[in-house]
Amino acid sequence: MRAQVGDHIVLTATRVDDPTRHGEVLEVGDPDGGPPWTVRWSDGHIGVFYPGPGSVRSIEAPDSADAAPSATVPGAEDAPPAPASGHVHEWTVRVSLFESGDDTSASVVLLSDAPTHLTAHGESRRSTHDPDVPEIGDEVAVARALRHLADRLLDAAEEDIEAMTGEPAQVRRV
Repeated sequence: MRAQVGDHIVLTATRVDDPTRHGEVLEVGDPDGGPPWTVRWSDGHIGVFYPGPGSVRSIEAPDSADAAPSATVPGAEDAPPAPASGHVHEWTVRVSLFESGDDTSASVVLLSDAPTHLTAHGESRRSTHDPDVPEIGDEVAVARALRHLADRLLDAAEEDIEAMTGEPAQVRRV
């Protein structure tokens, strides 16, 4: 893996509750761009970095937001591209399921930068004529909970817009 001074680096989190790290390469240790690299992370910390297997999501040149990654870890094709500048945010959704007989309930919590977390709930009930396949009840209950969470998040955005502008706001629900 190679990098150049000024490249932006995005590291995958090692655990679900860890943040994605974003930094800028300040110095490369090898004339060919190989590690170690001196990186200024988005939290202001500057340190020497040796990339480990699977740790780097992408490295991008800073010239344009549309720049193709100069190096990408295999298997990370589905990951969103790293921003060319700015701050990386990572939100987590926690899902809890409870099954009792034919009933399944799901609770979801959006953990974000906001001081309060959004929560939502979804339920499903197996019909007496349906085969007993718990995964289906889980899927339906979680889908309903996530749909409610999405509505709550859009409501929160509308409230924030109204608070900033003093005007009624309506966010399109596409």
